[in-house]
Amino acid sequence: MAPERTCRLISLGCKVNQYETQLVREALRENGYREAIDDEPADLCVVNTCTVTNTGDSKSRQVIRQLARKNPDAKTIVMGCYATRDPQAVSELPNVIEVVTDKRELPDVLGRFGIVDMPAGISEFEGHHRAFVKIQDGCILKCSYCIIPRVRPGIRSRRPTDIEEELRRLIDNGYREIVISGVHVGHFGIDTNNLTPGDKPERLWDLFRRLDRIPGDWRMRLSSIETVEINDDFIKAAGDCEHLCPQFHPALQSGSDTVLQRMRRRYRVGRFLDRLEQIREMLGNDPAFTTDVIAGFPGETDAEFEETLETCRRARFMKIHVFPYSRRDGTAAADFKDQIPGSVIKERVRAVSELERDLALDFYRSRIESGAEQVVLAERTCDGRHGWVKGMDQWYIPTEVRGTDADLGTFVRCVAEEAGREIIQASRVESHGQLANHTTSAQLLEFPQV
Repeated sequence: MAPERTCRLISLGCKVNQYETQLVREALRENGYREAIDDEPADLCVVNTCTVTNTGDSKSRQVIRQLARKNPDAKTIVMGCYATRDPQAVSELPNVIEVVTDKRELPDVLGRFGIVDMPAGISEFEGHHRAFVKIQDGCILKCSYCIIPRVRPGIRSRRPTDIEEELRRLIDNGYREIVISGVHVGHFGIDTNNLTPGDKPERLWDLFRRLDRIPGDWRMRLSSIETVEINDDFIKAAGDCEHLCPQFHPALQSGSDTVLQRMRRRYRVGRFLDRLEQIREMLGNDPAFTTDVIAGFPGETDAEFEETLETCRRARFMKIHVFPYSRRDGTAAADFKDQIPGSVIKERVRAVSELERDLALDFYRSRIESGAEQVVLAERTCDGRHGWVKGMDQWYIPTEVRGTDADLGTFVRCVAEEAGREIIQASRVESHGQLANHTTSAQLLEFPQV
């Protein structure tokens, strides 16, 4: 009998990377590997790297060196965006034996380590109660600050039938929330190489409708979307699909038209806000909007930054992921004049974060006033609070509610009672009935059913 082989996998960066690492994990497991535990040395290490910022590069190198120290006899495979951007530097790191610069080469690389078959999709998501599903890869935009189109070029959409099969498998295995992910999900289906004879082209909104037909007590959430892809078809599908969460993440980046122009973004503030209002009108009750903002983009004046703050107020975002601008070699913005001092960037990040907490509290209070039932995916027990669990509801509101370990990975229905600036505390709604004076079953039909 062949000796058991051990492996260790580390994923850095985005949801797409986490999905791809899970795919490799299942391939290794199906071919005789098991993950090393605690300080047990591994025979094979796999690192999925990130390069979206200089910090991502540094963290990737650090992780590879740490693995070499703790697993001196291991062979290390490095994949991901940093491996694609600078394969020479990665190949010189200790124990690195393979550098995967194109994910399509991964089956051949793994084949040299005894992996005879790559799974077509995943069946679980290690360490998570929600599962991420990658529907496409690649970006063809030319935003002046972003390195990703260089390391994930082109558009490659997965076959809709494969995605549907994967979701069915995950739901059958107990996952109640599926996050639809990709490098640029709004471009799903614009390529035609995902078609087999008899297939019809499907765009993102078509995929929503296909997946929405899967029965069961589950929900899907969209990870991110570009505003220009929020068209009439998208908005109508959002209103029609009962499993789709009423939370959307259109990336703003800046609320100043002049900054957006320098960023080479494809929209302006007026159009962005109009799209949000159209979704609000279609869903009939306030959906939640979250976004990304870059603070301190080159040349950003105090007045332009104030425009961003005002746009965030007008958009009524529930959550803002604020990123300090990071100068990225290989992007157009790295050579722009008027780079903003670090101290100014830090203060602008603080200002956006402070505004975010105020906007979040406003949204949380609106949920209390509406009396709408929350459906919380319980993900962990609360530290220091015995008998309480914490998770995200359909609007992506962090919520605490009474519960036990038995609730983890399941939906807990509750009604918001108290709102803080970072979390809601809710009262549990028992399955045999609802709390008085709260949303009726008929009213709940206005929201995606989960």
